Amino acid sequence: MHIVEMQDITKRFGPVIANDGIVFGLRWGEIHALLGENGAGKTTLMRILYGLYRADDGEIWVEGQLARIASPKDAIELGIGMVTQHFALVPPLSVAENVVLGFTDSFRLDMASIEQRVAESAARFGLEISPATQVRHLSVGQKQRVEILKALYREARVLILDEPTAVLIPQEVEALFHTLERLRESGLSVIFITHKLDEVMAISDRVTVLRDGKVIGTVNTSETTKRELARMMVGRETFGVCREEEQTGIEPILQIEGLCVTNDQGLPALKEVTLTVHAREILGIAGVGGNGQKELAETLCGVRRPSGGRVLVGGQDMTGAIPAEFTAAGVGRIPEDRHTGVVGELSVAENLALEHLREFARGGVLDRQAIQRHAQELIQQFQIKARPTDRTRTLSGGNLQKLILARVLSRQPRTVIAPQPTRGLDVGATEYVRNQLLQQRARGAAVLLISEDLDEILALADRIAVIYEGEIVGVLPACDADIEQLGLMMSGAVKERQGVIPGA
Repeated sequence: MHIVEMQDITKRFGPVIANDGIVFGLRWGEIHALLGENGAGKTTLMRILYGLYRADDGEIWVEGQLARIASPKDAIELGIGMVTQHFALVPPLSVAENVVLGFTDSFRLDMASIEQRVAESAARFGLEISPATQVRHLSVGQKQRVEILKALYREARVLILDEPTAVLIPQEVEALFHTLERLRESGLSVIFITHKLDEVMAISDRVTVLRDGKVIGTVNTSETTKRELARMMVGRETFGVCREEEQTGIEPILQIEGLCVTNDQGLPALKEVTLTVHAREILGIAGVGGNGQKELAETLCGVRRPSGGRVLVGGQDMTGAIPAEFTAAGVGRIPEDRHTGVVGELSVAENLALEHLREFARGGVLDRQAIQRHAQELIQQFQIKARPTDRTRTLSGGNLQKLILARVLSRQPRTVIAPQPTRGLDVGATEYVRNQLLQQRARGAAVLLISEDLDEILALADRIAVIYEGEIVGVLPACDADIEQLGLMMSGAVKERQGVIPGA
């Protein structure tokens, strides 16, 4: 028996068909994973169910009744709640106030009564959280619990979670899964949007796989494998990176000594950071977002000036140098936001030559034919699905990232700074980017990988440095990394001191 049935759902955005005749059913009391690459249509489908989008065609049935869902208010009245990746909470208000916000007709609130009801609701579903605590003092995982509690307080019988583990440390993921199991036991139905196969196998009862806006199939989790799900997702059985164990070089290429940096508000973002990246090494910076990673990447490329400490590249002091000087010293940076790294209205060929226009000038005039030839070579070498004359804004996220990789890596930099290089990319594009970073390591470059994806860090890094509130709280070999220990370090609960010298 289904609590939700979506029949022949189609959604178009201009010429793009995001959902193409999708049929999806959610049973009572199940955790149903909605799996697919980025851009497969998962979030669009669930936004239709929650009333954020209107389908162009198709029907939605809830508890056997044809439903008209024109807004989230309609969805909530039907018992459907949704927790998005970006939480809609008011930081200065308490947990209880956030939970009842917009869900009361009274102008005067009996806070003692409200806090008691919220506490009872939290206890019922195993959501350990104090109703009186201000939201601004909560961790990311606790804020997510507040969002879940908001939906449950509104008597949701269906809970949609959109990539819920993307911002969580390992311990918080484990706590979330315990919560979901408890919700399932209480009869709640959960739709779990993800592209992570391990999570699907760990928590779901059934899986529906989307690819290119279409349903590839729905299977019982107990009757499938990660290999089979991967084949359904990307059209082939295996994917991933092949990381060969190679001897790390002893030559220090990138040296960071006591680096201090302030953020845009003038507050300390990096505090006495000391690190060394050697030739033929990938050093991974692990941490929850907002702990100084952005400022570190910007400082190492000349976009942000440090307030103290030194940065050396190949023994050359580059402290406070401008971006062009870092590039000349052999530093290649893959921008954190790929859209800011290109000019959308320029062609692919022009963007590939953008940072090195002097090399294509003849007597002060650009050699257009040379720019086109250069583009053709890089398009072929880096497998970019585009023509030299295509406007860059028309490229997919994966091809946009390939364009940036081509421009940066074709220069064979001595040091590669890679902040969040696969964020927002689908499985195939992620695999490609990760293999490119391993190729840079193999040819002798020093790679600084900054990623909030712990799986990515563990797959690629030779050593892992954990950053918390602008400090390096530990550096350890990747082969000795323990997920639980890394999670504790990322949350600031543990600082690794025994036998580990930051920067060593």
